[in-house]
Amino acid sequence: MKWICGKMQDRATVMLEALPYIGEFHGKTIVVKLGGGVMEKGKQLDSLLHDIVLLSYVGMKIVIVHGGGPEVSEEMRKQGKKPKFIEGLRVTDEETMEILHEQLAGKVNTEIVLGLNKHGAKYRISAVGISGMDGNFIRAHKLLYKTTTSKGREVEVDLGFVGEVEQINPTVIRHYLASTDYIHIPVIVPIGIDAEGHSLNINADTVAAELAVAIHAKKLVLLTNVAGVMRDPSNEKTLISQLTPEEAQKLIQEGVIKKGMIPKVEACLKAIQGGVERAHILKGTTPHVLLLEILMESGVGTMIERGK
Repeated sequence: MKWICGKMQDRATVMLEALPYIGEFHGKTIVVKLGGGVMEKGKQLDSLLHDIVLLSYVGMKIVIVHGGGPEVSEEMRKQGKKPKFIEGLRVTDEETMEILHEQLAGKVNTEIVLGLNKHGAKYRISAVGISGMDGNFIRAHKLLYKTTTSKGREVEVDLGFVGEVEQINPTVIRHYLASTDYIHIPVIVPIGIDAEGHSLNINADTVAAELAVAIHAKKLVLLTNVAGVMRDPSNEKTLISQLTPEEAQKLIQEGVIKKGMIPKVEACLKAIQGGVERAHILKGTTPHVLLLEILMESGVGTMIERGK
């Protein structure tokens, strides 16, 4: 009996600790980017979507941007194509673009929407899938990517049908978030459209950052397959829990932040510079990671915020 009472008191303590944060973020917009590695884990993805429904039900306005890298890469291999990345960006030819449409706009987006609706229907919570091509939601242009060779020479690399955000029209997102009949959770496919009507593959972290700025989000949360920014990527004990933008830039220059972590940190910096208060990089496969970050005092992962 004492054990049962103690366990119930622990739960009550957790709820009381969460209350101030529920109050702080009630009515505020949070953009959450789901990384492909997170979506490979069926039960963990389902639990994560359940947590997102909970946050929505207590008054937070959640907008999801998703990747789908592993699914796309797997389908490419099935079709005899070898995935190629340059500093975390997928080289995208015409065939790869077709696979992106099939996997991201079709399979992955549908899976997320259905999962959210399964958990949210009885609470009048409805997810809606939106492609960046819909109604010119994400206007983009081809990315002219430059890198530096080992000899220090700057060269331009053609990434194919890879774009960068030119403009985001937040009208449709604001419409859904302002709805009073249902609580809507927009789920965004990070494919943009250029002035000639061509679709372009855009890094999901970048889309999430640009969207967070456009809709004046309070937080940007990037869920990935690592704990956050680490001084030694193979050792989670070297996790850096908090950074200013200046500190993050310095770590990039020093080579501490490298490879696929660079676009994530740069997305966080873009969001902060655009007015978002805080940006977070979290390990999406950690059970209830969003609840731990948003509703608990200690938090998890790496947080980047403007210096005081």
